[in-house]
Amino acid sequence: MQAKSSFDLSEQGISTSAAVHWNLLTAPLVEHAVRNGEGHLSKDGPLVVATGKHTGRSAKDKFIVRDATTEDTIGWGNVNVPMEPAHFEALKADFLAALNEKPQLYVADLYGGSQPEHRVNVRVINELAWHNLFIRTLLVRPEPSELADFAPEYTIIDLPSFRADPARHGSRSETIIAVNFTEKLILIGGTAYAGEMKKSVFSILNYLLPAKGIMPMHCSANIGPDGDTAVFFGLSGTGKTTLSADKSRTLIGDDEHGWSDTAVFNFEGGCYAKMIRLSAEAEPEIHATTKRFGTVLENVVIDPHTREIDLDDDSLAENSRGSYPIHFIPNASKDNLGPVPQNIIFLTADAYGVLPPISRLTPDQAMYHFLSGYTARVAGTEIGVTEPSATFSTCFGAPFMPRKPSVYGNLLKERIAKGGVKCWLVNTGWTGGKYGVGSRMPIKVTRALLNAALDGSLNDAEFRIDPNFGFEVPVAVAGVDSTILDPRATWADKAAYDETARKLVQQFVENFAQFEKDVDASVRDVMTVAA
Repeated sequence: MQAKSSFDLSEQGISTSAAVHWNLLTAPLVEHAVRNGEGHLSKDGPLVVATGKHTGRSAKDKFIVRDATTEDTIGWGNVNVPMEPAHFEALKADFLAALNEKPQLYVADLYGGSQPEHRVNVRVINELAWHNLFIRTLLVRPEPSELADFAPEYTIIDLPSFRADPARHGSRSETIIAVNFTEKLILIGGTAYAGEMKKSVFSILNYLLPAKGIMPMHCSANIGPDGDTAVFFGLSGTGKTTLSADKSRTLIGDDEHGWSDTAVFNFEGGCYAKMIRLSAEAEPEIHATTKRFGTVLENVVIDPHTREIDLDDDSLAENSRGSYPIHFIPNASKDNLGPVPQNIIFLTADAYGVLPPISRLTPDQAMYHFLSGYTARVAGTEIGVTEPSATFSTCFGAPFMPRKPSVYGNLLKERIAKGGVKCWLVNTGWTGGKYGVGSRMPIKVTRALLNAALDGSLNDAEFRIDPNFGFEVPVAVAGVDSTILDPRATWADKAAYDETARKLVQQFVENFAQFEKDVDASVRDVMTVAA
């Protein structure tokens, strides 16, 4: 039996001759996906799918409609690229026409946000069953009794088979992600990467919540045995999902949260983890989800005969992913929320090998590093490219932050000050040299340092001032080799370290120039004081 809302598609101006499947549960959606030829069941239960040429987000194909609503509220630029209303209207007309041509559609009515007073009602319309399963897994699922009168505030229509026309729709290519905050409608076409839907809901909340004084965050979060909440900011690959899935702490969520006056609340009801080279030893809780029915594995290689999966095979994508309900993690929060945080951790995978494994930040330094949103990618495979590359993603999530960066930065600084929150910068990247010379920071070291920070014992350590960045670095921590705490000491070539550190500092300074006019002098001068 389908749980159909009384608020029909026709009330949204959508007319279709398709067979519409409303709010199907996991098992029937998996059945539909397999029957439709969208994927295969692995021997242990997950649905395995391939997303084709788009194995990640198409950031350059995302647009926001520029109109009276958004003219002065969006931080326009290279990330938030404007679309003319006329182009959106043409795109919308063609999307609605395409809907009418589909033999079947899947509709899911869901919540973005776990704190009832701050959530948003989202309706998602898909042509693919596995996409509908994905978004139902990732967002917050209403109780069956809540579905009968569910009225969507925002609607997402996701049609991978749709091809945008740059001349008619104002797009860059055949791929399009178009956000209209006035019409409360998001149109996604030309890509089968399901993460576009998830991040679209994140963008909605990142636009709505600051007006209510709520801090939206691209972070994971968990709760300690004493009720202390920690949030982990970080870009993809820095360890947000891995480090928050700690068996000694209760998981709130792995990617998107809000910080209200009373709680840190998960925007989602599921997790979306990287699967490439996932280790049962290093990440047992996440690895276990690869053997559960209800997990969706994207671009994971599967043997067509045995249906065994190979998490080490990157021939389909380096960005192989797994989505699963949050309750698949044994110690997940039943309410998807926790108290306001006592600790904030900024995660960075520094491929230059310059940053210490952990540093303590002042509130001004915290705002500086939050706005910077630094990590470093490893060197590419092109001939002659041997250096890592710095990545600065504002607020650790620039592609999903529609408002001006200072809006989020000031919210964070206010909440840090109000709650006396401790702030830490943790390097999960390289030690003993840059990528290609040094080695990846041992996860056991990272966990030991995090545990010391979160249980409060690190506050009593002796600290030194880092000569490059000015933040405090512990001199010794129980159970950790003191040498690794001083990155310069781990390099065989000290002069090479000094030169690499100087270059990284300069990249920070050059990147932060864009924020200088919008922040206080004390934040603006963070790196000057260090120098």
